[in-house]
Amino acid sequence: MLTFEQHINEPKIAYFSMEIGLNDNIPTYSGGLGVLAGDTVKSAADLNLPFVAVTLISRKGYFKQSLDENGVQKELPAIWDPSALMVAAPEKLTIEIEGRPVVLQAWIYFVESLRDWNVPVIFLDTDLPENSPEDRGLTDHLYGGDERYRLKQEFILGAGGVRMLNKLGFEIKKYHMNEGHAAFLTLELLQEHKKDIEEVWDEMYVWDLETVRELCVFTTHTPVEAGHDKFSYDLYNSVTGSFFPEKVLRKLAGEDHINMTLLGFNLSNYVNGVAKKHMEVSRHMFPGYKINAITNGVHSYTWTSENFKKIFDKYLPGWANEPEIFVRIGVIPDEELWAAHMEAKKKLIDNINSSTNAGMDYETLTIGYARRMTAYKRADLLFSDIERLAKIGDGRIQIIYSGKAHPKDIEGKKIIEKIFAYREHLKGKIKVAFIPGYNMKTALKLISGVDVWLNTPLRPLEASGTSGMKAAHNGVVNFSVLDGWWIEGHIEGFTGWAIGPAPSDIGPDNNINQIDADDLYHKLENSVIPLYYNDRKTWIRMMQNAIGKNAYYFNSHRMMRRYVTEAYIK
Repeated sequence: MLTFEQHINEPKIAYFSMEIGLNDNIPTYSGGLGVLAGDTVKSAADLNLPFVAVTLISRKGYFKQSLDENGVQKELPAIWDPSALMVAAPEKLTIEIEGRPVVLQAWIYFVESLRDWNVPVIFLDTDLPENSPEDRGLTDHLYGGDERYRLKQEFILGAGGVRMLNKLGFEIKKYHMNEGHAAFLTLELLQEHKKDIEEVWDEMYVWDLETVRELCVFTTHTPVEAGHDKFSYDLYNSVTGSFFPEKVLRKLAGEDHINMTLLGFNLSNYVNGVAKKHMEVSRHMFPGYKINAITNGVHSYTWTSENFKKIFDKYLPGWANEPEIFVRIGVIPDEELWAAHMEAKKKLIDNINSSTNAGMDYETLTIGYARRMTAYKRADLLFSDIERLAKIGDGRIQIIYSGKAHPKDIEGKKIIEKIFAYREHLKGKIKVAFIPGYNMKTALKLISGVDVWLNTPLRPLEASGTSGMKAAHNGVVNFSVLDGWWIEGHIEGFTGWAIGPAPSDIGPDNNINQIDADDLYHKLENSVIPLYYNDRKTWIRMMQNAIGKNAYYFNSHRMMRRYVTEAYIK
């Protein structure tokens, strides 16, 4: 493995992300965005890429979820000790916030590959005795606090992150911003490349925009307008002082307020969305910008259960670093594929029964749904007509849910409470379980142990979605709305099933919830359930197709190779 000294001797690609999910011992992630960032770093290590990642330490994590008997969510801090898992760099630096110096420290964690390579992840920390109690808490909570707290964090990540890489001795050839949270790094780079004309620093021509653009790559993840961070100029000036002239910033980030996505777009030579459909939506949201598409992927080795790792190692050697080998999935005998699935399913069901007393069994068709609980993801779409669901699924399906709602998402919290109420209503007909404290360990059990993976977002608000890709790595078929990655991965009745109309067939219809629910019930009753119970051979063929068509392509190794050829080496 490379030492830290060896890393700083080679120019790097610097990957900035507000959250990076590497494992549950480092709870610095909230969900899909952070776990994707972790998968990105892991693939960079596997592919021996010259890579370094930068994020915040989030000492109190996102939050630990507690649910009472009615599904009412309470949030508890996820406190952890960085010193037990990583090393503090001796170098420190000072950044000015609200007119006072704030000291930053870096913790260094190495993501190691089985191929004798590693990638350093730099975690920025303000919890130092030199800082005031208020400033010590700036890197405590992921997505916590108010708008001012959020701007301070993004200033630390972007401007502080660039300075820390310099302080540690890194030479950076590309800066990759994973969402707009890190876009202040562009202003720090402009400061570094400012022309020597001090007296007119608030004029556009003073700043070497083209040099900075050549250095920067920007990935946008959200098709939801509210998901793009915006800050007032009054707040910006209050927090950052004279860091960068407002007159110039208005031309780069918007006249009315600072749009962090626009700032990233205007100072990046390469911009991409995370699925082909998301590219189209982003171009509509930000007309005039050239936005490309690199569809997300997941880290194959991380998201394959032990049961499937064994048979992949036996029949598809090399699969972990060459997921394209999955195209040869047909060499695995049907009975061994099914046995691996049932072993994973039994582990999941045993875990569910011991923790929730749900009384689930191994043979019943099991549907899984787990992701952030928020309105547009429509976790409760399955219960739109509860009597119809009870009639269709009576004794023939069982359902497992998991997921957290953001502490301020009241509607998302109510959805969890609704699911608990539906669970009681369906007792004696359909077994429903909700696993609290959704994390990476729980996710792996779910995506490998259920028979069908359900996803029901409101189109076109699912930028990509990655949980279904993880399920596919374990031969679990998707039953999902055609949005995000599933538009690219779906072949009806072959890799899974679609819910509702194709994206091209959707008009301005306010009844889309009803339309989607009707199709969900129709296919569940007439396609999914009959196939599972009456045609095991075809079901196994669909499992093979999920691996050989979906996992084969929707993995982070393929994704990173595309970033290298299309974004990094330009």
